[in-house]
Amino acid sequence: MSMLKVDLDLIQKYNIAGPRYTSYPPATKFTESLSWPDLAERILENNRAERDLSLYFHIPFCETLCWYCGCTTVITQNHSQGQTYIDYLEKEMAQMATLINPRRKVVQLHWGGGSPTFLTPDEIRRLGEIIRRHFQFSENIEAGVEIDPRRLTRAHIVALRDAGFNRASLGVQDFDAQVQEAVHRIQPQAMTEEVLGWVRELGFSSINFDLIYGLPHQTVDSFNRTLDIVLSLKPDRLAVFSYAHVPWVKPAQKILEQKILPSPEVKLQLLKTVIERLTADERYVYIGMDHFARPGDELAIAQRRKELQRNFQGYSTRGGADIYSFGMSAISQIPEA
Repeated sequence: MSMLKVDLDLIQKYNIAGPRYTSYPPATKFTESLSWPDLAERILENNRAERDLSLYFHIPFCETLCWYCGCTTVITQNHSQGQTYIDYLEKEMAQMATLINPRRKVVQLHWGGGSPTFLTPDEIRRLGEIIRRHFQFSENIEAGVEIDPRRLTRAHIVALRDAGFNRASLGVQDFDAQVQEAVHRIQPQAMTEEVLGWVRELGFSSINFDLIYGLPHQTVDSFNRTLDIVLSLKPDRLAVFSYAHVPWVKPAQKILEQKILPSPEVKLQLLKTVIERLTADERYVYIGMDHFARPGDELAIAQRRKELQRNFQGYSTRGGADIYSFGMSAISQIPEA
């Protein structure tokens, strides 16, 4: 496949506001119309079969707030909160386990945040052990975890491998120092490279980078330099998100209004640059929305075979699995609800 060309005139033609596009139905359409007894009955109905399971755990903690962040977070430097949170996750799993068919196999596991690596290595192992106590894992499980390269040790990566993880997603956002300072996330290139080295050394089978376009001080030239570094580091996948400015939801984002945010026109140029550069010379396949993968990656293969699925965990090659999620803001998804 040759490089994709982005038609900005076509994009402008259909440039209208809409709900957040990453899931359907969008969260703005969620209601409380189901009572717990009705929902419990639907969960029991769902568990009369032995469909595969996809598990998600939300670890909300971060030591500092990145000012662009739209996630559910708890900002604290009190790391003892991690242990307390795991205690509650254990209670939640124990309650849900009484409703789940014990013969169902977990084919996907994902920890998101916040930052799961806020937990200590011992806490990471403990949570992994609790999950395995309540659920049966498939031999070919796809287990992914989000990693914040800041405040991280090699021991964290070892613990994640001990807990069964084989995929990692590194938060990068932008390598430009001025952009990092403007969004309150200082992460030197050398720091990211060191963590990337640990992840590869310890045998993770797939590595993703998260990037964001539309942040303060970003220009086409500056983001091209970030893409130069990214291409030299050769992650297996990339998620390149559009910054969503919603200060009425996330008040900290008001701070960014004091900075130089890219205009809508520059933001579209950034999107065009990302798609065209990443797909040039068949380096990456454009999976859709904000995701890219190397041509030999499972996502790219599933796309070619028309087997690609999308759910509340993003793009997936395990479309037949039901999602059971745990922790603050975690969203579960079964055909019945």
